[in-house]
Order: sequence, then structure tokens, then C-alpha cells
Amino acid sequence: MSLWEYANPKRFMGLSGRVLPVVTILAATSLFVGLIWGFFFTPDDYKQGATVKIIYLHVPAALMAINAWMMMLVASLIWLVRRHHVSALAAKAAGPVGLTFTVIALVTGAIWGQPMWGTWWAWDPRLTSFLILTLFYFGYLAMWQAVENPDTAADLTSVLCLVGSVFALLSRYAVNFWNQGLHQGASLSMDKEEHVADVFYLPLLLCIFGFVLLFLALVLLRTRTEIRARRLSVLMAQERVRNA
Repeated sequence: MSLWEYANPKRFMGLSGRVLPVVTILAATSLFVGLIWGFFFTPDDYKQGATVKIIYLHVPAALMAINAWMMMLVASLIWLVRRHHVSALAAKAAGPVGLTFTVIALVTGAIWGQPMWGTWWAWDPRLTSFLILTLFYFGYLAMWQAVENPDTAADLTSVLCLVGSVFALLSRYAVNFWNQGLHQGASLSMDKEEHVADVFYLPLLLCIFGFVLLFLALVLLRTRTEIRARRLSVLMAQERVRNA
């Protein structure tokens, strides 16, 4: 069976209806265990103290904020090339979820940065590109609301998604492009000097896994809602034509 068959709304609704409960349970379990383990059963850092434990929220949220935009990019490209409505609706569904993750990452980053850097905000390359990405999220959602024709809205938001992907990539790799800046290196890295200490590693991985599953569950749920809303609007339009 071809993957493209699930671009059919009926097939997508059938598959997502079976997958969604499983993904939701796994996400809730992973996040519960990962956060409890991380916040209550790992030691304080010898430099950062208990403040380091915000890593279990900040790192997964920031990672998913960037990857959510990249998922929107892939779905938008599929819409532009193949004109599959499910892909456009999936990109639309992912927008608010990705924005929520960016806000969580910005807030937790400020809380973490204040005692470490002595300031809530710095115009660091990664932070600046991440802030611009957040503004693109707002613009993306606003464009969906502002354009009445859904296909035109999908076209315009897909183009916006292509442009915003530059800042998504900069947010991920800014510290590799510029050596200056307050932001630390990657928490999960092949470089032992940058890699998070082993005691924090497993609960952090579990939290990241939970955030990935949470994103998937929310996008599936919202995409199903978007499909139902699109069907309802079509039925209402047909009813108005019959009554005219």
C-alpha cells in the first residue's frame, strides 16, 4: 500500500483514529516518567544547581519548536507539488502546536538564562533567530485566518513556511555558524565537552521522546478536527446552494 493513499481524508481518518489513542498514552507516560525522574531523582549541577533541571522542559520544547516548523515545511511542499488537502491541513494543524513549543522554549530559556547570564534576554545569534522564528509562527497563523479561500491560504502559508525555514535552521545551527554568543552548545552532542552529563542524559531523552509523541498526538487530533471542519463547510455551502 502506498503512503500517498493516506492523503485521502477517509483513509487518513481511519488510520489516525487507530493510532491516536496509542500515541496519546505513550506521550503521557513518557512525559510523566521523564519529568518526575528529571526533576526529583537527578542531582543538582555543581555549577548551575537546581536551575539545570529546567533542561527537561527547555531542550525538548526548543527542539520540537524547530522540528515542528520543518514538518510544516514538508507538508507544505507536498501541498504545493501534489495538491493533497490533508497535507495542507496537517501543516495548518501543526502551527499552533509549534507556536506553543516556541513560547515554552522562550520562557524557560529566560528563566534559565537569568541566573546563569545575569539577564533574561541577550541578542545571541541563536536566541535572535529563534525569536524571528516565533514571529513567523504568528504570521503563519494570522495568514490562515486572514485569507478566506482555503486553497489560496494554503498556497500563501506554504510560501511563508519556505521562507521561515531559514530561521528554523539558523535556530538549530546558529552556534555552529557563529562562535560568539552566550548560548551554550548542544545538550546532546558527540562532543564530550558539550554533551550533557550522563546523569541527566536518560531522563532528558525520555522527555524529548515524550514531547515528540505529544506533538504527534496533537497534530493528529487537530488535523482530524480540520478535516471535519472542512467537510462541514462544504456541506453548509451545498445546503445554501440548494436553498437558493
